[in-house]
Amino acid sequence: MMILTKPILKQLKANHARQQEDDVSDSTMPVVKLFGGACTWLLSELDDNGDAFGLCDLGLGFPELGYVQMDELMERKFPPFGLPIERDLHFKADKTLTEYADEASENGRIIA
Repeated sequence: MMILTKPILKQLKANHARQQEDDVSDSTMPVVKLFGGACTWLLSELDDNGDAFGLCDLGLGFPELGYVQMDELMERKFPPFGLPIERDLHFKADKTLTEYADEASENGRIIA
């Protein structure tokens, strides 16, 4: 399965360009949900260097907004079977990234 399809990449890059122009991160909707093991990422932007911005939950109870390098995510394998990152094919954002972050900080994990 292709993790980031062309339409997803296009939207992630468009959100990044819009963010650079307007600083509208409070209203940005996540575009894609990735997961592996106990980890979850709701990503809203991607720059030309492969840095994605979003809500990152490493399964430790402290989800946070920040950047992640896509190349590193794609190389990651999760125990016990060495499975790679997967994309939630049914994810449809119904809140802004900030709303997901607020909810995750209350719950200690991403619920999406």
